[in-house]
Amino acid sequence: MMLDSHNALNPIAVSPTNPNSLDPCVLAAIDIGTNSVHMVIVRIDPVLAAFTIIAREKDTVRLGERDPKTGNLSQPAMERAIAALKRCKDLATSINVDHIIAVATSATREASNGYEFLNRIEAEVGLQVDLISGQEEARRIYLGVLSGMDFRNQPHIIIDIGGGSTEIILADSQEPRFLSSTKIGAVRLTRDFIRTDPISPTEFVALRAYAKGMLERPIDELRHYLKPKENIILVGTSGTIETLAILNALSQQREIPNPLHGYQLTRKEIRDWVKRLSSLNYEQRFALPGMSDKRAEIILAGAVILLEAMNMLNLETITICERALREGVIVDWMLTHGLIESRLRFQGEIRQRSVLKIAHKYQADLGYSERVAQFALILFDQLQGTLHHWGKIEREWLWAAAILHNCGVYISHSSHHKHSYYLIRNAELLGFTEIELELIANIARYHRRSKPKKRHEYYMKLSEVNRLIVRQLSAILRIAVALDRRQIGAIRDFDCKYDPEYKKLHLHLVPAQSEDDCALELWNLDYKKGIFEEEFGVKLVSTLSVAVHSS
Repeated sequence: MMLDSHNALNPIAVSPTNPNSLDPCVLAAIDIGTNSVHMVIVRIDPVLAAFTIIAREKDTVRLGERDPKTGNLSQPAMERAIAALKRCKDLATSINVDHIIAVATSATREASNGYEFLNRIEAEVGLQVDLISGQEEARRIYLGVLSGMDFRNQPHIIIDIGGGSTEIILADSQEPRFLSSTKIGAVRLTRDFIRTDPISPTEFVALRAYAKGMLERPIDELRHYLKPKENIILVGTSGTIETLAILNALSQQREIPNPLHGYQLTRKEIRDWVKRLSSLNYEQRFALPGMSDKRAEIILAGAVILLEAMNMLNLETITICERALREGVIVDWMLTHGLIESRLRFQGEIRQRSVLKIAHKYQADLGYSERVAQFALILFDQLQGTLHHWGKIEREWLWAAAILHNCGVYISHSSHHKHSYYLIRNAELLGFTEIELELIANIARYHRRSKPKKRHEYYMKLSEVNRLIVRQLSAILRIAVALDRRQIGAIRDFDCKYDPEYKKLHLHLVPAQSEDDCALELWNLDYKKGIFEEEFGVKLVSTLSVAVHSS
């Protein structure tokens, strides 16, 4: 069975409210994985809200080969990755791409020197790389698959076997019902379990048992999201599954399927390949038609993961999808830039819905949080271009931090700002990168008590620009919190007027009730304004107006 063409998205409505939505765009997406660095370059058709793949690049760099003593990314591995990224950037530049988006996954996020590696990339290659969580990686894989397959309102289980992690997703045409990322991958298991060549019977048993044990929890959780008598389609992405498909097709004296997208493998065929691969040494595996030298090193571990997953899911066939994380990164970019509505509108709102879901989880007073967020955004908008020059993305971080700033009360009111940092940083906030989560958590953490200091470890790990973002947005958030000190909506509205000559910022406050003198809010504002004044170099003056009620 062959599915829809993998070279273009199905037509999706374009947002008419985005003035730039009709501008043509060439976009490059880079995935820095545990095994390989991949890049895809696409031309986006904004009228159809579709993209066409015009170039691909792949380099096996084995970033997951860590220093055995420290667990850090090794210097040779980082240098291989940086060299591959330079080649990717050169290719993208030669094609005149408008934007390059790069993400890093399992190997980088698990290594203690992962941020050091990302800083090296920025310094030596000139690329800013987004570090994404396992959950976010799974969500973007879903977006990539959905861009190339018509789900026809049927639930699909997607499995992506990477070098360091395996993502398993249950999804339909509207949303992923379940997202998981498990720390088993073809490179990781080869490194940890295979010492002999060919693999010894004892090692083979241990490899299968470990893969099964690690997959048990996510697959058990996935089953809770299945509805009775649903017809499930299993979809596979990644080099392991594509290689197995090529091996299988060539072994049956057929040509390599072109495209590979839509090719199907049975569980019996995969079982037979696992048995055969386990009996071969490296040279014999490499000699198989369709096998690359680097893939021959890790194919057995990857095939075992796939077989154990299919056994536990009790599914007999798997369909290949050539789209995955890289294409999902592109779809996510199109969503965030207003190029996609209708079919993926639900996913376009994922960031906002994730924030509200976490607020509900930690029993935040949403009415209060939304008032604080509204005040913060009013301040942000009215000060933009005068006291700060941040844009749409930073505005969204401020909103998220405002909604979640008080969630730490769920643990304890004492030092709840610190608890808020921890809860936000470890929350499953889909749609955000790891650095975005760090920024949101820091902004929320500094809504009260001390300002950011050099002895604060997590704040100091941020880049200089990001530390400035935290200082300024948290200062704005402090003022917003002060404006609803009693948490009853005593202030209905306010207006900012900046006097550059005297460096004064006038806040004209409108109470919700004309008889309310808002004394506590005014006192709290005066008490908390010091850090804001220091950060922006202004004197804050507030006045209370008489509320005007419409008849």
